[in-house]
Amino acid sequence: MLTDLEHLTEKIEQLVVVSQRFHQHNQALLSELERARAECEETRGAAEQLRQERDALRLQRDQLAAKIDEAQVRLNAILEKLPNNSQSEGQMDLLGAPGGESA
Repeated sequence: MLTDLEHLTEKIEQLVVVSQRFHQHNQALLSELERARAECEETRGAAEQLRQERDALRLQRDQLAAKIDEAQVRLNAILEKLPNNSQSEGQMDLLGAPGGESA
């Protein structure tokens, strides 16, 4: 019976050691999980910031495209108001160069 008790004591000690290892491993995994969650949250925040910056750049691009379109319309309106070719050739002659070319 004494050997049975000693044998049970050894088994219990082994179980305690295994339980402690399991607990330590579990704590390490929980710490790693917490770090991974924090990193994931940080990455999500960075991704959201990048999305906002992307959206702001898209808005700027669209605004610039609208300004370019508006400038093109105004330029076309100005070009339409310019005299036709025969009148512009006459004006170039006033500059003193034949054919509108300056020497």
